[in-house]
Amino acid sequence: MIHQYKNNGFNIVLDVNSGSIHVVDDIVYDMIALIDGDKLEDSFREVVSEDEIRASSYDEVKDILAPLADKYTEDGIREAYDEVAGLIREDMLFSDDVYKDFVLDFKKRKTVVKALCLHIAHDCNLACRYCFAKEGEYNQSKRELMSYEVGKRALDFLVENSGSRHNLEVDFFGGEPLMNFEVIKELVRYGRSIEEEKNKKFRFTLTTNGVLLNDDILAFANKEMSNLVLSIDGRREVHDRMRPFRGGQGSYDKIVDKFRHAADSRDQMNYYVRGTFTGNNLDFSEDVKHLADLGFEQISVEPVVAESSEDYAIREEDIDVILDQYDKLARDLLDRKKKGKPVNFFHFMIDLTGGPCVAKRLSGCGSGTEYLSVTPTGDLYPCHQFVGKDDFKLGDVYTGITNKKVQDEFKLCNVYAKEKCRDCFAKFYCSGGCAANSYNFSGDINGAYDIGCELQRKRVEVAIMMKAAEAKMSEEE
Repeated sequence: MIHQYKNNGFNIVLDVNSGSIHVVDDIVYDMIALIDGDKLEDSFREVVSEDEIRASSYDEVKDILAPLADKYTEDGIREAYDEVAGLIREDMLFSDDVYKDFVLDFKKRKTVVKALCLHIAHDCNLACRYCFAKEGEYNQSKRELMSYEVGKRALDFLVENSGSRHNLEVDFFGGEPLMNFEVIKELVRYGRSIEEEKNKKFRFTLTTNGVLLNDDILAFANKEMSNLVLSIDGRREVHDRMRPFRGGQGSYDKIVDKFRHAADSRDQMNYYVRGTFTGNNLDFSEDVKHLADLGFEQISVEPVVAESSEDYAIREEDIDVILDQYDKLARDLLDRKKKGKPVNFFHFMIDLTGGPCVAKRLSGCGSGTEYLSVTPTGDLYPCHQFVGKDDFKLGDVYTGITNKKVQDEFKLCNVYAKEKCRDCFAKFYCSGGCAANSYNFSGDINGAYDIGCELQRKRVEVAIMMKAAEAKMSEEE
């Protein structure tokens, strides 16, 4: 499978199955498109796949390449042919799919629990309009905080179900987790106390809206939290419109300086500010630039996921505007890098040297198997976005996973089980996308959220282009 596109002056060719990426000139770009459009005629593949290309091989495929003669010289076409043929012979172009048979064993594969999302607080001090957690209640009957006893049992459950895995992850989540900060401290203390005995290492993270953040909490977080996620949407008017207090007052001025201090106190590493853009701020590149101008170097601003009935929802007619915004943002980020002021935008970060393991490339985050969410009462769900949906309750931290049927469904949730993923060039980068979004918009975890897919494909394209641009910058230095 081949995907070709042009972006920011680069001709980019992605060989999907091998992951090989080629930045090529016009003639090679057009030749690959011609061959791909011809479905790689048997004669062409047979000639170029031999260990050594015969001297007569070009003449044997010359008719296939004839349309190029209208634009390019004979010598140019022959030279491009040698380059393309070499890439095919090295399995870097039109390579075979080596993953499709691997998924047959997915249900049988042994999985261990690697990470927990602890819902330390089903309560919040903000009333964010787009909140999937419904101000922390998660569509459940009451607001509540996790007790130390439940949290302790959750950590024990994680250790007991992690097999021989040494590194474990625990995210303190909400609602707003700092509303239950004393329990967070006690749980971190307990986790640290059992690390040596159990041969485990906890990597704690904290997601916060910042309202309750102070110097004492920050000092604790800087000592114990491997990562901080700081929720801010961008410009003051954008943030305050969607993230007000319950009385309607804006929260931007309450948090922005705290977040700047937090980022600096962590040497601009091991944190990110995380925002959400909506139909109200389709010019979200301006929000990313605003955050960068404030001094933040680790930024994530991602599209809201909402029913079209919501006035802030992203709709199909917004897609072209958003795609242009990603291009605009990329140009700004590249300009900042040239000026020696680089900013990492989470959705443009991509590993082209190897990337995640095969299982991760095929099945993504591991929700429902390797990653679970724990409610304040100890119930287990595949992830935070399924909490409150009774059909997806997997069990609890006391009795373990009892709903094996649903867990098996998540084990088999992969890019080959998703019909719309099979022929998508981005499948090994997004790993099939978010199962919760797929379920919410299609009624099936193996379905798709079409708008999200469109935006994800664009982000992958831009991320690859930026790698090409950064490589060119390095060459020019």
